[in-house]
Amino acid sequence: MALSAFADPLNPPEPAALRHVLGASARLWSELVSHVAENHAPVTERWSFSGAKFGWSLRLKRRERVALYMTPQTGAFTVGIVLGEKAVKAARESGLPASILERIDSAPRYAEGRGIRLTVATPEDVAAVQKLAAAKMAP
Repeated sequence: MALSAFADPLNPPEPAALRHVLGASARLWSELVSHVAENHAPVTERWSFSGAKFGWSLRLKRRERVALYMTPQTGAFTVGIVLGEKAVKAARESGLPASILERIDSAPRYAEGRGIRLTVATPEDVAAVQKLAAAKMAP
């Protein structure tokens, strides 16, 4: 079973199907996409199929850099983000909940940074992801 609710490689998610799968969290999805686009412009949206294990995800990119990987699931969605060391430092100073900072600190370090995934199902989750996006996109 794919991480995404959309696993057919030939059919990227259509807006109506996305809203249906996300349910009540569709509003949170839209709010997060809008916030990133408005606060970190220019941002482009691109659906990407990452194989049978992951399915379809939406990549929010600024220029060639992926800001967020958003993966739709039934009733919620997952956000993946990779933070370089400068962004990790900014995240620590942003007032994020301790549980998220612990996830960042325990994530393996790779050349491109530390990657974490967070499930988004509440407005508080969206606020945390907005702070992470700001930490990543800071100059």
